[in-house]
Amino acid sequence: MKNKNTKPHYQFRRAVVLSVFALIILALLGRALDMQVINQPFFQQQGDARHLRVVPISAHRGDIYDRNGEPLAISTPVDSVWANPKELKDNLQHITEVASILKINAQHLQNKLSKNSNREFVYILRQVSPDTGEKIKSLAIPGIYLQREYKRYYPAGEVTSHVLGFANVDDKGQEGLELAYDDWLSGVPGAKKVIRDRLGQVVDDVERIRSAEPGKPVYLSIDRRIQYLAYQSLKSAVKEHKAIAGSAVVLDVHTGEVLAMVNQPSFNANDRSQLKQGVYRNRSVTDVFEPGSTMKPFTIAAALETGRWHPKDNVHTSPGYYKVQGSTIKDMRNYGKINLGEIILKSSNVGISKVALSLDQEQQLDMYMKLGFGVVSGSGFPGERSGNLRTAHLSDFERATMSFGYGLSVTPLQLARAYAALAADGIIYPVSFLRRDKAVEGEHVMTAATARKIRRMMERVVSPQGTANKASIANYHVAGKTGTVHKFISGGYADDRYLSVFAGMAPASNPRLVMVVMLNEPGNGKYFGGQVAAPVFSRVISGALRLLDIPPDDLKVSRAKFSRLKNRGKKA
Repeated sequence: MKNKNTKPHYQFRRAVVLSVFALIILALLGRALDMQVINQPFFQQQGDARHLRVVPISAHRGDIYDRNGEPLAISTPVDSVWANPKELKDNLQHITEVASILKINAQHLQNKLSKNSNREFVYILRQVSPDTGEKIKSLAIPGIYLQREYKRYYPAGEVTSHVLGFANVDDKGQEGLELAYDDWLSGVPGAKKVIRDRLGQVVDDVERIRSAEPGKPVYLSIDRRIQYLAYQSLKSAVKEHKAIAGSAVVLDVHTGEVLAMVNQPSFNANDRSQLKQGVYRNRSVTDVFEPGSTMKPFTIAAALETGRWHPKDNVHTSPGYYKVQGSTIKDMRNYGKINLGEIILKSSNVGISKVALSLDQEQQLDMYMKLGFGVVSGSGFPGERSGNLRTAHLSDFERATMSFGYGLSVTPLQLARAYAALAADGIIYPVSFLRRDKAVEGEHVMTAATARKIRRMMERVVSPQGTANKASIANYHVAGKTGTVHKFISGGYADDRYLSVFAGMAPASNPRLVMVVMLNEPGNGKYFGGQVAAPVFSRVISGALRLLDIPPDDLKVSRAKFSRLKNRGKKA
């Protein structure tokens, strides 16, 4: 038999349950109303703060090319690993695994994160390989993220290192042309809003705030082929002669463009462990030296420009030395009576001193200054030196020694530019590391007649009777001058330490290329410029002439070859 109180009790329980559900539904509706209507802006802000982020859009640095469009510096996309220490504090057990993949010290990483526990962004390792980035990403550790960046890569490595310099890990130029044209090469990063998941991975792009602007490309005057020739030849010479350093510069005579510029010792900018202070300076523009006998052609040019001197005029050099204000200037031997051309051929210090002292001081110094000595070349290369040219209160002895390259200092680039003026019929052009697609206007520093006379004199230097016969190039006339300079040390000049120099041009009848080679302290018994520096010139310029399709100007040789080929054809 059923209890009469059962039904009212059942109805009461049902009412309680329904009331509870009604309250829950009302609470949910109230919460929804609060979140979606009343306090919607607040909760939207909080949600965005946790999941919506503004992130940068990387902009790659502009590429650098040689004059023919060959890449010399490019930026490749890479990932950098970073951490949010606030998020990572609950996942510290993964630190060892991360450190193992990145091949860094786990304890060091732990300390780094602990010191920055109040920050939201800390780099762990910049610019990792794609494989390493994928391994880190696969761990899916909250608080460990990847950021897209760009890494600078130099395809030619150490061959172009001193000219290009390098950019740092933030893609900013630090040395060389990377620094000189940093504003042009640098990109402008963009920005966008993204939604991240709980692991910090981007799941959706919301809005692009600002587009990234990549850096602009730069086309250099450098010819990568000639640069490689110059680098290999100089490196071999420095090694063969056990020199402590060396530099070489190749210029286009008619444009002032730098076709090649190399130094030893060198470095590879792709290996950051090699970026040590002093190693990466471009010695061709930052290091100065006394040019020695390579200055003699300019002194002769100053004399010819006066109209009082002519190539066949004689100078008495007997007895092989010359006293000036109590000091003695010496030749290697007594050359007797020699003309201006023979002064250059025999490299007579006595002869050139007498010529210099026959001029007014202004006539001598004006020629040196017009040729660019004592001032920077205007190339814009960072750290370029001006050298030193004294122009006031000079004694006769100082003027005499200056005429054969002592008492003043130059850079290899300055010397090359001055020789380019002789090659360009007396016109000096501004130096450029950028490719020139239009003709530029130069400055006349001497008459074309004077420049041609000097070139003919210098051709004899490269003849079998001259001091630089090893600078000769088959089928081409070459003009040049050697220099063997006692190195200046504390307290005076060293008797057994030298700078070996050669400056030359080809083809001599209508020069297209000028090159200066300087080796610092060759040490295997050979130190004359004609022995040490001249062969480098021959190897590089002979290859460059072929690469640039510059025809031979040695007509006798060319005709002889043509006759032999013609005779072979008849016999066939």
